[in-house]
Amino acid sequence: MRVPRLVIAAPSSGSGKTTVATGLMRAFTDAGLKVSPHKVGPDYIDPGYHTLAVAGARPGRNLDAFLCGPERIAPLFLRGAEGCDLAVVEGVMGLYDGASGQGELASTAHVAKLLKAPVVLVVDASAQSRSVAALVHGFASWDPRVRVAGVILNKVGSDRHEALLREALAESGVEVLGALRRAEDVHTPSRHLGLVPVAERAAEATDAVAAQAAQVRAGCDLDALLALARSAPPLAGPAWDPAAEAGVGAPAGGGRPVIAVAGGAAFTFAYAEHTELLTAAGAEVVPFDPLRDEKLPDGTAGLVVGGGFPEVYAPELSANEPLRAAVSALAAGGAPVAAECAGLLYLARSLDGRPMCGVLPAEARMSGRLTLGYREAVALADNPLAAAGSRVRGHEFHRTVIEPGAGACPAWGMTHPERRVEGFTHGGVHASYLHVHWAGAPGTAGRLVAHAARYAAGG
Repeated sequence: MRVPRLVIAAPSSGSGKTTVATGLMRAFTDAGLKVSPHKVGPDYIDPGYHTLAVAGARPGRNLDAFLCGPERIAPLFLRGAEGCDLAVVEGVMGLYDGASGQGELASTAHVAKLLKAPVVLVVDASAQSRSVAALVHGFASWDPRVRVAGVILNKVGSDRHEALLREALAESGVEVLGALRRAEDVHTPSRHLGLVPVAERAAEATDAVAAQAAQVRAGCDLDALLALARSAPPLAGPAWDPAAEAGVGAPAGGGRPVIAVAGGAAFTFAYAEHTELLTAAGAEVVPFDPLRDEKLPDGTAGLVVGGGFPEVYAPELSANEPLRAAVSALAAGGAPVAAECAGLLYLARSLDGRPMCGVLPAEARMSGRLTLGYREAVALADNPLAAAGSRVRGHEFHRTVIEPGAGACPAWGMTHPERRVEGFTHGGVHASYLHVHWAGAPGTAGRLVAHAARYAAGG
């Protein structure tokens, strides 16, 4: 399948990848192209801005070779890019930074090679002139299998500064495809886990994305970038198919069990593939907002509460007593409840001293310590997400702690990078800090839906 595509990378975090990638997505969308947005790595927040940039036409999708396996990167990409005119892939960290201690695995360079995609390097040029050529040359020559085909200069100070940078890069063999001036109006606010999600600042985020697009249009050669994207060779199919990956779910003829999925401003972390897998496994997926809805969707037979920022909304979540009671009753009745990270906190007795759902015998609170990184784990007992002994890859990303950190029957035995037990399972409940991409754990969705179908049938 021939999909025009670009990977937007950088020498390091903070260089301007998100500004450039999001601006390009919006600029090309405004020009009438169907743009498919993608993000390397496990990050949930940037894809929200990507979705906004393409006017909601397609969800921002993650491409993580650690979580999903290198063999699924091209199929997952083709799933998202089907029928598009252009795909823009935002990288993660520095171009060659991947899973710690595992070489190139899950780096932007690794994904670019798997996609056979040209790379555009975004360079923060604010404190250099001729040295930029050495920097770009180093990144372009480090791995000859990575095609660094262009550079966009960011935070350029003046016309004179830009001329010096272009003169230096003329000898590097890498074409300058854009030069962006410093601009405060494209700033996106951050807090303890990165950018503030779109769902929490919709109007401001819309303005920020529009400003990014204007900056990119003014400073980048869009025609040259599109021509570069169209130079990418065809990718062998097929595209990822959730129906082939979902596993056995609801029994034929038994109806579609309702799986309620938490959303709204407090629970914004979700991979698009999860809903697709649940639907393919036979569920009716119904979103709800724990900040606003006082009851679960009618007929709820299973519950998914993913990641997000419940610590920011603890007063509002606690004040919604009818919903907290409904969640507690559903769990007590044996329905499958899958909670990760933010969901774990919501199911606890309390969060920062405020009452939560009380499903778990644990107290949660904010801490000053960031827990971040890829993990490998094994399921210690049969549960609604995994059979005992199943091995998964996931990641942790939080500044909270929960005490105790594991129940009498832990959810996972962590095997790498450290050995420990973590999380809670009892009845139909599975709650953990570990984020798992279900596309990399085939059968997870089918198992959850099968449990929900049995609960709905009274068994």
